[in-house]
Amino acid sequence: MSRKLFSLNDDLQRLRSDGYFVRIIDEKFLTVQVPYVNARCEVAWGTLVTPLELAGDVTRKPVQDHVVYFDGEFPCNAQGAKMNIGSEGERREMGPGVFVRHSFSQKPDGGYADYYHKMTTYHAMLAAPAGVIDPSIKSRPYTAPEEDDPDSIFEYPDTASGRSGTATLTARLQKDVVALIGLGGTGAYIFDKVAKTPVPEIRLFDDDDFLNHNAFRAPGAPTIQELREAPKKVDYFKALYSRMHRGIKAHPVKLGAHNVHLLDGVTFAFIAMDDGPDKLAVIEKLESIGASFIDVGMGLTLEDLSLGGILRATLSTPERRDVVRNRVSFAPKEAGGVYEANIQVADLNSLNADLAVIRWKRLRGYYRDLENELHMSYTTDGNMLLNSDRT
Repeated sequence: MSRKLFSLNDDLQRLRSDGYFVRIIDEKFLTVQVPYVNARCEVAWGTLVTPLELAGDVTRKPVQDHVVYFDGEFPCNAQGAKMNIGSEGERREMGPGVFVRHSFSQKPDGGYADYYHKMTTYHAMLAAPAGVIDPSIKSRPYTAPEEDDPDSIFEYPDTASGRSGTATLTARLQKDVVALIGLGGTGAYIFDKVAKTPVPEIRLFDDDDFLNHNAFRAPGAPTIQELREAPKKVDYFKALYSRMHRGIKAHPVKLGAHNVHLLDGVTFAFIAMDDGPDKLAVIEKLESIGASFIDVGMGLTLEDLSLGGILRATLSTPERRDVVRNRVSFAPKEAGGVYEANIQVADLNSLNADLAVIRWKRLRGYYRDLENELHMSYTTDGNMLLNSDRT
């Protein structure tokens, strides 16, 4: 991905061509081996870092962010006095393998034209005092070699994580192989959220066709032509989200005792399938391979011309398998329920999905988790959210 970004953007390529040691790591642009002067009037070397603002894979004028970050001691002038260019800070990890300590804020009139303008401006500020102390120093010692970075799981960079400083948290999700079992209303919204995380593999399981009623309870907006073709749900969603995520695998099957081997290698699963013996077979398989999982469910009632409902998300981990066994029914689902009539409650489906995905992210340390509950329920009447069965 970094090689592609250099080839497509003149401002980035020009920095490399002019001899600056530049790299791209996790959608952050680094200028390495920048000479500067420390408080002891010694020449030292540091790294300038800026998140990239991109439109797809093309750099934008850095309008929103004129700040850069620096890894090194705080830079000084040739006499050893701290430069008035920004603020000091503690060393922290801005993203996997990218460390910064200080932030500098210098905005020229009209802002920076591009990243060449931005990075060379800051580079010159730091390098000038070093040249006074040692005129023989080359401010641009060498050009970075072409990197062979591993291919990103995304078709284009995730610049938001870099700008917000959450890339380290996002990286905690990279170890999971995720299964989504059932792509009905709630399952489709779960997939929408998971597809925007860097998990290396997402397996989709559903044997149903994607039809008109599905369009009104799923994220996105299919065309009439797509509906006429009646694709399998897994194929429709894979085609849609593969524009973004490269690790999606579609299985147009209903999971049951005869094919649960398809779950081998899964580390986390979201179960959004009907109750019954097939669900029990899936859960037993996930337990046997040591995977954690969340089972979601929804119950609706229609009374006095208004809907009432309860949403549920129940977590099972290798340490606590009992909660799902106590909370989830494995009896065949009775026909005739309000929800089973394909009622259009995309807002509740989305909320149920959000509760499940947030719980997964809390389990993996992305979100703070003080309650450690294994079961949560939301009731529409009274807007009531309850936690229970804490670890």
